[in-house]
Amino acid sequence: MQARGPLMIEHRFIERMITLIKHALAQTEKTREIDPVFVDKAVDFVRTYADRTHHGKEEDILFKNLQDKKLSDADRRVMNELIEEHAFGRTTTRALVAANTRYRNGDASALADIANCLRTLVDFYPKHIEKEDKVFFPASRVYFTEAEDQAMLAAFWEFDRQMIHEHYKSVVDDLEKHYAVPATATSS
Repeated sequence: MQARGPLMIEHRFIERMITLIKHALAQTEKTREIDPVFVDKAVDFVRTYADRTHHGKEEDILFKNLQDKKLSDADRRVMNELIEEHAFGRTTTRALVAANTRYRNGDASALADIANCLRTLVDFYPKHIEKEDKVFFPASRVYFTEAEDQAMLAAFWEFDRQMIHEHYKSVVDDLEKHYAVPATATSS
């Protein structure tokens, strides 16, 4: 398998979540309400899976490995666009969290902001994924030897292996802060 294989598989999974978000958005437009727990789950997916896990591999491994390569101007431009798009997704997700918090606290006007953020994500991800799958990944493959590609693939697997620990360390750290519970001596 080439290094881009796991990234493209992850794209198919992200597309499934986008379909769910699209469905929730359609329901919201009909009923003029949304389940804030669904929004929390969508945010968790986007932050943990799409951004930290998937974009993390792209930014921390693929793009880093491409940084010192002599990319064509077009390929470097697309890579920079992808990095900017990742930042755009993070900004949209933060806005979604803020709107969902307002909605939970009784601000009915926040529903429009939630819907706008969800619509933005639904519009954003398919185009972003297509650019990576059909333009950037095939173009970037030529910059790597087979050995470099396989080393990246191994780095992707190691990155994934560490993610569950990173995620739940963050969960526990946040809960300790929220409940003002001191970390134990075994914390790292």
